[in-house]
Amino acid sequence: MNQLSDFYRDRVRSVLAASPLIPVITVNHPDQALPLCRALVEGGIRVLEITLRTPHGIRAIEQVRTAIPEAWVGAGTVTSITQYRDVESAGAQFVITPGVTEAILRFGVTSEASLLPGISTISELMMGHDLGYREFKFFPAEVSGGIPALKAFAGPFPDVSFCPTGGIRRDTAKDYLALDNVAAVGGTWLTPGDLVASGDWARISEIAHGSLLDL
Repeated sequence: MNQLSDFYRDRVRSVLAASPLIPVITVNHPDQALPLCRALVEGGIRVLEITLRTPHGIRAIEQVRTAIPEAWVGAGTVTSITQYRDVESAGAQFVITPGVTEAILRFGVTSEASLLPGISTISELMMGHDLGYREFKFFPAEVSGGIPALKAFAGPFPDVSFCPTGGIRRDTAKDYLALDNVAAVGGTWLTPGDLVASGDWARISEIAHGSLLDL
């Protein structure tokens, strides 16, 4: 049975180590992607998760990878192997899924775009753990047990670390990051919909910078 190699595991660890905060980016208009991502990077964010929640996600990944080479650029909300292949072709350096299937886990073992699989239960974690995964997205974090759940996971799986996402706010991110098994935190508060719609990139930079200072 193929297992995740140290090379691919190290790449995921490098992504999570690059920024304690990972913005969940939804591109509703193609002209928003570059200024939004530049604003986040100017605010100190070094990892950009561009989701496939809209049809503009794949093109945005291509644009941002070219225009902002100093950032880690990946794809979020990937739910099929077809999407996985598409974001690989677009240049995504990592892939984040909201949940797991055995097919996606096995595909991610040798993919050029390293996988951070989404899990919400111990059983799902065990599926990935058997294939060598040691880093996971915990989603949706708050409704799946939040900090108490992550503390409970640490008992049987002390070698696993997480990027919890879902329901986390600017004022609670620090509490999650205080856990030994949390490497980074994902959130939408870094990209408020009203500010993105109005193109207030300076304010988004301020939110990113201030959120990092809060930690």
